[in-house]
Amino acid sequence: MLITLTCILVPVSLLTVWVHDIALDTDRYVATVAPLATDPAVQDAAVNRLTQAVDVKVDGPAVASDLAAWLQSQGLPPRAASAVKALGPKLDDAVGQVVTKAATEVVRSDAFATVWTQANRFAHAAVVHALTGHGRGAVGVTDGTVTLDIGTAVDRLRDELVAAGVSPAARIPDVNKQMVLFQSDELAEIRGAAHALDVVGNWVPVLTVLLGAIGVLLARRKRRALVTTALGAAGACLLVAIALVIARHYYLDHLSSAVQSPAAAAAIFDTLLRFLRVSLRTAIVLGVLVALGAYLSGTGRFPRAVRGRADGVADSAARWGDAHGVRTGRAGTWTEAHRRWFVLAAVLVLALVFALWNHPTVLTVLLLVLVLLAVLVVVALLAASGRVGGRRGAGE
Repeated sequence: MLITLTCILVPVSLLTVWVHDIALDTDRYVATVAPLATDPAVQDAAVNRLTQAVDVKVDGPAVASDLAAWLQSQGLPPRAASAVKALGPKLDDAVGQVVTKAATEVVRSDAFATVWTQANRFAHAAVVHALTGHGRGAVGVTDGTVTLDIGTAVDRLRDELVAAGVSPAARIPDVNKQMVLFQSDELAEIRGAAHALDVVGNWVPVLTVLLGAIGVLLARRKRRALVTTALGAAGACLLVAIALVIARHYYLDHLSSAVQSPAAAAAIFDTLLRFLRVSLRTAIVLGVLVALGAYLSGTGRFPRAVRGRADGVADSAARWGDAHGVRTGRAGTWTEAHRRWFVLAAVLVLALVFALWNHPTVLTVLLLVLVLLAVLVVVALLAASGRVGGRRGAGE
């Protein structure tokens, strides 16, 4: 029962860590969403939203008609005056192109990245509100829709248009300056779950480790229990990872009309959940490696054959070294006598390093595994040298 509960709690623990480190840690949240300022999908959505917000209107047909009438009064032929009148829609298109170009320059400048970062930093309290029901900020949460105020970027675009010669931009009134970040009709349910995770906080990972350790220690066959726990936890994390993929497709397939850009919504969704996905992949790889290590340390035929082959290779290397005057003396003999404790100490130290590592990834797990393998190789060579030296001493 303890092992089963541990397997269930492992992905839940990762969820609690994600809530705390993304929703409640301002620096990490800002660092997570900062790259979105240069994401092409988000930039395109921002350009469209800025263009809509500014909404510079020039009555092209009226201007062209007035110009044609004046030119005709100055002697312009009627046919030429009609051609001038036909330029009215072209004037509207030209102004639209100027606005879009200016909006694109604003969005792709370093200034927009600064605005984006600062807005998200100030908005962090409201993101906490969106997930846990506490706090307020520049992000608005209404009817399941989370929006970000891009007013600073709109004001900058207005100045750019005036500087570019589009004088009507100076008369732009106060407009809706909200950009939709996230929309879900189930936000109330998501908020309730996030609040529950926030309450239990960082105690869930500690409780999970304790339950797993107790379950393994109470088991009659501890090595098999460890293998089962590791594989079960990895399987649970795999199921959650698959559920996230399904949830992503469902969310993007059911976007409301309030979301201006599905591509930007996908980029924001992926960015906010990136840390959780990395954590799930790390837990899966770690679980498989722990199960493999526990299995290879067992008494089965295959594990004994693998260890025997490794010891054979170490003995061959030790004999070659002994023949060439490379000996470890008492250090090798002592290592051979305490080899098991050496290995156990190495495993515990690396487990402690992993536990204290700030947000480990798959690369972290592989690095620690390589370090462990290097330690095992050194211990095996020292122990083999001790065995070779002992046999040589006995022969003498």
